[in-house]
Amino acid sequence: MTKTVLITGAGSGFGRQAAIALAARGHRVIAATETLAQAEALGAEAPELEVVKIDITTDDVDVVGHYDLDVLINNAGVGETGPLADVPLARVRRLFEVNVFGTLNITQRAVPAMAKKGSGRIMIMSSIAGVMAAPTFGPYAMTKHALEAMGKALRAELAPKGIDVTLVNPGPYATGFNDRMADSMWEWFGEGALGHSESELFKMIGGFVTGSQMDPVEVSERLVELVEAETTSENNFVPAGLEEQLRAARP
Repeated sequence: MTKTVLITGAGSGFGRQAAIALAARGHRVIAATETLAQAEALGAEAPELEVVKIDITTDDVDVVGHYDLDVLINNAGVGETGPLADVPLARVRRLFEVNVFGTLNITQRAVPAMAKKGSGRIMIMSSIAGVMAAPTFGPYAMTKHALEAMGKALRAELAPKGIDVTLVNPGPYATGFNDRMADSMWEWFGEGALGHSESELFKMIGGFVTGSQMDPVEVSERLVELVEAETTSENNFVPAGLEEQLRAARP
């Protein structure tokens, strides 16, 4: 069955791959990018997509009310690292503005039409960081933990209206996102920071995350499966078995 799917953060990474894969399977895909430059580049590369510029932190989201959506994939997000005792609050606020408030912002625009017709699916891109937190990745993990709460509450609240809500929890995948996130703290962190003495440890943690990344096509394939699935579970860990591995590794 052909579905109308809007996916945010489609200018790169999981969003771009999933948008192209869904269109190839015959779905109508509205690929939302943060900037006009991204929209122009994606439109030229993949003319089968309906590309639109939607910065989820702005009134751009109002356009969502004009679409009869079957599925909203909340994929847009940003990353930031740094020890919590030192990280500038402005950077943490920006994370929450995009990852949490932006996601809720566009979701609220999509829900009324779905509720009116009694069907729809909302997918929220969480992370393995939504269920665990590592040193220096605390700022990002805070926002993903918030998305976990958002998704679980929405799933219960919207099920009576025929709207399915599900969370996607990828591990580390090589889209460039994790590399940029791991590097971000070094733009400001240095001598004078409370955690400066732990610099080598922090570098090692960042290197571990970026050095063990997987092929992102696995995540885009899972997104396609979830768009087409009759039902979903509350959380969807990628790769399969990731949650069990985490449980086994915990003391």
